Amino acid sequence: MEWKKCYLDVILVPLGLIISLLYHIWLWQKVKAQPLSTIIGTNANGRRLWVSSIMKDNDKKNILAVQTFRNTIMGSTLMATTSILLCSGLAAVISSTYSVKKPLNDAVYGGHGEFMVALKYVTLLLFYLFSFICYSISIRFINQVNFLINCPQDHLGILSIEYICELLEKAFILNTVANRLFYSALTLLLWIFGPVLVFLSSVSLVTVLYNLDFVICHDDKGKKIKHVHHENIENGNGHDDFVMSV
Repeated sequence: MEWKKCYLDVILVPLGLIISLLYHIWLWQKVKAQPLSTIIGTNANGRRLWVSSIMKDNDKKNILAVQTFRNTIMGSTLMATTSILLCSGLAAVISSTYSVKKPLNDAVYGGHGEFMVALKYVTLLLFYLFSFICYSISIRFINQVNFLINCPQDHLGILSIEYICELLEKAFILNTVANRLFYSALTLLLWIFGPVLVFLSSVSLVTVLYNLDFVICHDDKGKKIKHVHHENIENGNGHDDFVMSV
């Protein structure tokens, strides 16, 4: 029966993706509720302060802004190029008749049928394709901010600091989403060798991302302590508007 050959693929691969999805949903809730306990919220707060500083002293810091955005665009362009090249390679593999689409050997766990092999490559192709789209839109927003941050003061108040910060945060959110899709695609790449590796690598990826996504504070003795928010954020005296825009 085909089910007996593919039951590991049907169980372990979706389970690994669900674990990653649930982690990111929980992370998003943390960014909304306790932004300064996460790297995403802390960096977003720093970018808001940076934009405010650049716009208030634009005559002296305009070159710094342009160079910073140029470096950011270069990084996103590199990742977007990598994603679309991988998409092209996978598309070539799917449309070919080479033996590379066949399993390495019969010792690999999971399904070996033509449908299952094609499903592996199509899934990878979709992940890299959506990653490329997110990187491209992120570059678009950064280019907009690159122009607007050096504009003269708008007397109508349309090009305000809040508006430019909102555009910049959209760019970085899309960049973060693209990065996470790219990382998830790397775990799915191991699906070629079997579904067990996909599940183990997904759990390992979530563990690594947890240590990278949260701010870990230490006391004077070097012990880890729980992150404590500033009272002004908990009391909601004006910083919550920024938190909602992250």
